[in-house]
Amino acid sequence: LNTQLINFIIKKYLIFDKKNPFISISAIFAFLGVGIGVMVLIIVMAIMNGTVKEFEKKLFTMNYPLSIYPKINGMIDENLLKSLEEKFPKLLFSPYLRSQVMIQSDNSIIGGVLFGVDKKKESAVNSIYAEAVENIDTLGKYDLIVGKGIKDELYLFDNQKVTLYFTTINPTGFSLMPKMKRFVYSGNFKSGLNAYDKAYMYSSIDSLRIILKKAKTHYDGIHIYSSDPFKDKVLIEKELQSYSVGIIGWWQQNGNFFAAMEMEKKALFVVLMLIILIASLNIISSLLMTVMSRRKEIALLLSLGASEQEVKHIFLRLGLIMGYAGIVFGIVFGFLGMYLLENFDIISLPADVYGTTKLPLVLDTIDFVSIVIGSMIIVFFSSYYPAKKATKIDVLDVLRNE
Repeated sequence: LNTQLINFIIKKYLIFDKKNPFISISAIFAFLGVGIGVMVLIIVMAIMNGTVKEFEKKLFTMNYPLSIYPKINGMIDENLLKSLEEKFPKLLFSPYLRSQVMIQSDNSIIGGVLFGVDKKKESAVNSIYAEAVENIDTLGKYDLIVGKGIKDELYLFDNQKVTLYFTTINPTGFSLMPKMKRFVYSGNFKSGLNAYDKAYMYSSIDSLRIILKKAKTHYDGIHIYSSDPFKDKVLIEKELQSYSVGIIGWWQQNGNFFAAMEMEKKALFVVLMLIILIASLNIISSLLMTVMSRRKEIALLLSLGASEQEVKHIFLRLGLIMGYAGIVFGIVFGFLGMYLLENFDIISLPADVYGTTKLPLVLDTIDFVSIVIGSMIIVFFSSYYPAKKATKIDVLDVLRNE
């Protein structure tokens, strides 16, 4: 191939054509279309990933990385807890008791779930609970920590006494009454997820043990903190084979939610990739118009000894320059857009709904690579067809007519 000839003609064709301005304008639109498509894809994928990661972080905490639960007629005792603590010293364990309750304050009453936990152990596995009790030196046996949704709905204030009704039935004479107990409101937590803030409550494990008449060595479950729950779940499962208990990961409790998010992300990727495909049609039209307006020049090149391969390379590279320059433009402005959205309140979110006022942005490497490779493939095939068409010119017929 005559590289000098190819480069010379490409430079000539890249200059704005005053005689046929529409061709140059079409090329500019092709460049901008591909660039804007790539930019939008990068920002949207970053927002989708950031949103998923934000929900993962919240669900990771409130659902706990791993949880051990009793199977039918099974139970979790102190010996199992000690055995796991010895075999997995790097993991953090927090045993708990649990009960469905109704909480009443003045004339208002709502339902929820009460966990009886050890303050020190629960703080180690649950950062949201730890933050709620951080400034409380000592928690009494019947002190209560509730979600902010419960606090706001019942208008609770510090040291206010509330009544909790338990699902356990207490026989009294000729009637049956649910067990009830007065607790003292001591603080609240905010997870950022309304479903948990309006349902979860925490008290001491000793209080529930007394009210529910549980043995000192008995637990309803064990919450586990692990930095690598996928791997540790498999290891712990092997240790639990001889016990009537099971283990569940936080991702299994929210599988449908994350499956829906992943499906939405894939659908958005395909739809937005169509923007680049549509923009690439401008590359095809621009190159075809260039070929048609330069038919005489192409015929002269072929008659003077230029090969069809050289002519094809001229128009192929011309299309690739437009498309790949657009991809680079899109990448630069995509990351610029991410920087602006992360550091300035261009789009402000309601903090009470999302837990943050700024858009969460995280661009995975695999998504970035997929965007770039997908765009490059579309641009290549959009450039190849007009380049191939340029070599099919009938030299004798063109020169005779021109």
